[in-house]
Amino acid sequence: MVYGSHVDLRKGVEPLSGLVRMMHLSTTDGSVYVFLNRSRNRMKLLHWERGGYVIYYKRLEQGRISLKVFRSPSAPQFYSLRWDELLLFMEGVYPSAARRKRFNIQ
Repeated sequence: MVYGSHVDLRKGVEPLSGLVRMMHLSTTDGSVYVFLNRSRNRMKLLHWERGGYVIYYKRLEQGRISLKVFRSPSAPQFYSLRWDELLLFMEGVYPSAARRKRFNIQ
């Protein structure tokens, strides 16, 4: 589930889970909740596991996450995303882009 607006990523578990609960969703339902910063070069993933919350933090060294990720910046809400799309977003690639960069593997 991706939050459709930017978030101050200095927030920890409680404020991020509070955003989820404000949208009448459950943080303990097994979903991964994705939050992005204003400049779209960092993201946090909030996930509940048996022992408690886990936060994953990703910082892109180059580039930004596509602006198309933010579907409704005026009315923040969560929207669902497939796992393979999430992995592409984490790499800074928009899944339905007509042309993607090619990288040389050495």
